[in-house]
Amino acid sequence: MNLASSLDHSIFKIVGRVADASGVQAFVVGGYVRDLLLTRESKDIDFVCVGSGIELAAKVAAALGPKVKVNVFKNFGTAQISMDDLDIEFVGARKESYRTESRKPIVEDGTLDDDQKRRDFTINAMAICLNEKQFGELVDPFNGQADLKNKLIKTPLDPAITFSDDPLRMMRAIRFASQLNFDIDADTFQAITDQKDRIKIVSQERITDELNKIILSRVPSYGFKLLFQSGLLKEFFPEMVLLQGVEYVGGNAHKDNFYHTLQVLDNVAKVSDDLWLRWSAILHDIAKPQTKRYHKVHGFTFHGHEDKGARMVPGIFRRLKLPMNDRMEFVQKLVRMHLRPIPLSREVTDSAIRRLLFEAGNDIDALMKLCRADITSKNNDKVNRFLKNFDRVEEKMAEVESKDHIRNFQPPVTGDEIIAMFNIPPGRMIGEIKERIKEAILEGEIRNDREEALQLLQKIAKEKGLV
Repeated sequence: MNLASSLDHSIFKIVGRVADASGVQAFVVGGYVRDLLLTRESKDIDFVCVGSGIELAAKVAAALGPKVKVNVFKNFGTAQISMDDLDIEFVGARKESYRTESRKPIVEDGTLDDDQKRRDFTINAMAICLNEKQFGELVDPFNGQADLKNKLIKTPLDPAITFSDDPLRMMRAIRFASQLNFDIDADTFQAITDQKDRIKIVSQERITDELNKIILSRVPSYGFKLLFQSGLLKEFFPEMVLLQGVEYVGGNAHKDNFYHTLQVLDNVAKVSDDLWLRWSAILHDIAKPQTKRYHKVHGFTFHGHEDKGARMVPGIFRRLKLPMNDRMEFVQKLVRMHLRPIPLSREVTDSAIRRLLFEAGNDIDALMKLCRADITSKNNDKVNRFLKNFDRVEEKMAEVESKDHIRNFQPPVTGDEIIAMFNIPPGRMIGEIKERIKEAILEGEIRNDREEALQLLQKIAKEKGLV
């Protein structure tokens, strides 16, 4: 197969000419070839040459002009060039061997065949020649093109060896399956199941990087089901595995919270690409196993799972090497508040709406997306009824916000002003006065207005004997 007509960017001809002049073979390989055949856009281009990738990169940069700079990574034998929003990498063809305790290979110079054998999957092991005589010719020794057509993730060599050598490839197999909506070859999936404990030699940062890409898939539940079925999920995220299963007592049962969580995640994915909102969906019921109780009258309950879950979020983020910053706080906040709008869908009062807007602040829209996603009953009438109730809540929120401006609440009277007006020292009393004013605004006793707040302040001051 010849793909010359698809290599329409000038970089391919330039690399080919420089390679010919240098007497080396050069190829575009890996993900770019895969995406080219899938007609997916790709900004990352990997070039392999049978020789020094660093030397080829330097010569290509010189051919492109004096403004083009080469970043050399000598320890890895690679070089990188940026051009036209493309991230271009050069490396020499190599073969690899592994030690049991490490996924870092021992690298030696090799042929194109060696280089293709070391690739993770057949769909990533294809190469296109760039030398003039064979320009555009596809080199596909493992039938990657057929696997693309059949939507199949498969290793070029024995999958047991492939995954034992570099266990991160197990996460990558599931990530590609999830991103591309491909199946995983039966032998390949069996090898993941057999080798799952090898994931322990991979750094948590690398595991989480692949996990986040699965979460950002169009239908992330597919990737999580593969992680669960293979046993990989239990190796690094046991809290989520504990959600799975249904308990029956006296004819009563609760829903399977693992599959419910996946449905909520998919629902969120339909309306938002925000990774952290998706993490909120994953963790919103994470404490249900710890809070599950059975009562003869009420059946199964999970009282306080939102607060317990919020307390679990920092520990999970820390262990998974997720950012311990405002993103973690956002997820924690949504986990803690995810039940708050539900009572409002039954009885909408201005004061309750004000409190919700005050506590959620700028995250109210994200919170409402999570709450809508959390309605997962198989009864469509029930789902539609809940969603219509949420419509009413959001209409009321817009009405209250336009009138009271609670969403980004700032006290109409500051503590410093109270200190200056009544000549009193900083202390608990200042906080109590500010709290009284805030509560009056949230309860609708006064508007969120400076003049009305000052009038109330004078009344409070008299009560406390400050005037």
